[in-house]
Order: sequence, then structure tokens, then C-alpha cells
Amino acid sequence: MNIKTEWKKLVLIVGVFLACFYLPVGNGRFDNAVGESLRLVKWYAQEHVLLCLVPAFFIAGAISVFVSQASVMKYLGAKANKVLAYGVASVSGSVLAVCSCTVLPLFAGIWRMGAGLGPATAFLYSGPAINVLAIILTARVLGFELGIARAVGAIVFSVVIGLLMHFIYRKEETEKANSQIAMPETATKRSLWQEVLYFGSMAGILVFANWARPATESGLWFRIFSVKWLITGVLGAALIFMLFLWFKKGEMVDWVDASWTFAKQILPLLLFGVLVAGFLLGRPESEGVIPSKWVIKAVGGNSLWANLFASVAGAFMYFATLTEVPILKGLIWAGMGKGPALALLLAGPALSLPNMLVIRSIMGTQKTIVFVTLVIVMATISGIIFGAIF
Repeated sequence: MNIKTEWKKLVLIVGVFLACFYLPVGNGRFDNAVGESLRLVKWYAQEHVLLCLVPAFFIAGAISVFVSQASVMKYLGAKANKVLAYGVASVSGSVLAVCSCTVLPLFAGIWRMGAGLGPATAFLYSGPAINVLAIILTARVLGFELGIARAVGAIVFSVVIGLLMHFIYRKEETEKANSQIAMPETATKRSLWQEVLYFGSMAGILVFANWARPATESGLWFRIFSVKWLITGVLGAALIFMLFLWFKKGEMVDWVDASWTFAKQILPLLLFGVLVAGFLLGRPESEGVIPSKWVIKAVGGNSLWANLFASVAGAFMYFATLTEVPILKGLIWAGMGKGPALALLLAGPALSLPNMLVIRSIMGTQKTIVFVTLVIVMATISGIIFGAIF
């Protein structure tokens, strides 16, 4: 018997027992926080799993099965041309315009296929952060200056964070590049245009199924919203047609199996993270265990602390796509400074506690801490500069 191992088990058991023994059941704030965590995870399951995560799992599975490793390494690998790699990573993320959790299966897919750390993390940040509709909504609701600052900051962040991640782990990336031998392009049974249509239909389903209602019932965004289910249905029918026409049964089985592998790894961590986030911070209309007045008091003015707190709080909160705008509007009315508002906009949509748990399972604890720290530090500095100017 290993005494050290048994002592660890004993300490764990005693710790869990004491936590249960002194559980503050009956305390109003604790009971409300538990309820909020359950309400948030219920809302998340209803609104995001079927429409956001399931399509993302299938896209990630398709990347791992149908996209050749040589292609990923050519455009996103450690040896890839830097301008091309970071351009592809940031553009791909901005086109999808997904939330901080939906981008994770896609990030896992390109990471496993050999993408370099820099381009992969640029894609990881750009997916949720460079959201055209969210940026337009920010400009209309929170002011033109904040909208422009968010757009410029998100684009710059995606590239700079990717470059910094590559620089920090340059030795590891060099070894990775040297180990990636030149791989010949594998012959595919489908032409390039067929692959583009296949992946485009899945990306379209992900985008249009989650097209949010705009603030005003007019204009192009609202017209698209009014027919989003028709567009989604047409894309779904086209996808089914392509699958039966161009793919063999064995290929589809491999695709489903790869998608299921991503779901098993990612979904439990996401749901657990949403539960914890709901317990700590609640939902936009209700508090968790941390009083909202503490948050409002901490983000007033344009001090280093206010910007840092806004960045950290935003990084750990979960924001569904577009919800950060009305939340920030309420905080600004309550006295939040413009600098901390930008800091939260640059850190919040790209990160969340559920997002961090999954990133850690994909690229390890150390790289996750470095990535999160870079986002928080850059968001804090950007907030201070923006607050000083405006």
C-alpha cells in the first residue's frame, strides 16, 4: 500500500465531508446562487447545445476526417508562412462568429491536425471576438467610439496574441516544425468545389441557426433573421443531399465517430463550467453568490484596478453571443467607466470559465494560463488607454 497516495485520498474525503457538513443550505444568497447555476445550465442546454455545439462538433469531426493533415500544416502549421497562417486563422474565426464555447471543437480539430500554436490561438481568440454583428450592435447601443475600439482591438488581439504565444513557446514550436516532415497531399475522392460546398453548408447552418434578433426590426440583419430557419433548412437539405451523393457509408461512420470523440471530451467540461459560473456570478438579470454591487463598485473610473477587474471578471463570466452589449449598457448606466467597458468587451466574449476548462484539456495547463493571462493583460492595457483618451 502506498501511504502517500492513501493520505491524499484521506485528505480529499475529509475535505469533501467538511464541505458537506458546513454547507450553508438555508442561507438566502447561497440557495439563490445554486438556483442560478441550475437555471443558467438549463438555459445553456436549451439555447446552445443543439444549435451551437452539435454543428460545431460535426464540423470539427469533418476537419479531422476529411481535411488532410498536409493541408492544415500548409496553411496553419508551424512551418507555414506567418502572414498566410495568421490571416487564415483570423478570417476563419471572424466568418464563423461563434461564442467562446462553440469555437472550442473547431480549435481542437485544427490543433490535433497539426496547426501551429500561434495560428491556432489566433483562431481561438478571433472566433468569438471578431463578431461583425456584435461590433455593429456595440457601436449602435454603446457608442461609435466603443464599437470602433472593439473592432480594432479584437483584430489586433487575435494576431498579437498568436504571435506572442508562438514567441513564448518558440523552442517547442521549432521542434514541432522540424518534426513535421513534408507530407504529400493525399488524394481525395471529391473535388475542391465539393469540399467547399460541404464545409460551407455546415458553417452556414452554424451561423444562420444562431442568428440573433437585432435591436431594431428593420434593415438587412433583421431581414436575414426573419428567414433564418428557411436558410438553415435549405442548407440542411443540401448537406444531406451531398452526404448521400458524394460520401460512402464508411466515411460517414468515421465522421460521426470523430464528432462523438470531441463531444465526449468537451461537453462535460462545458456544462460543469457553466454551473460554476452561474453559481458565482448568476445570470444577467439575477445575482449569484457574488453581489453585483461589488462588481459595479469595482469598475467605476479608469484606474488600473478597475480595468484589471473588468478584464478578469469578463474572462471568467460566460457571455452568449450579443448578450455582452445589454449587460454592459446596464453597467455603464450604473457608473462603469468607458475604459473598463472596453476591457470587458475584449476579454469577455473570447473567454469564459467553461472555455478555460476545455482549453486546458486540449493544450495543457501552462499554455492555457499564458493564453488567458495575455488576453487579460492586453485587455487591461487597452482599457486604460481608451479610458484616458475618451
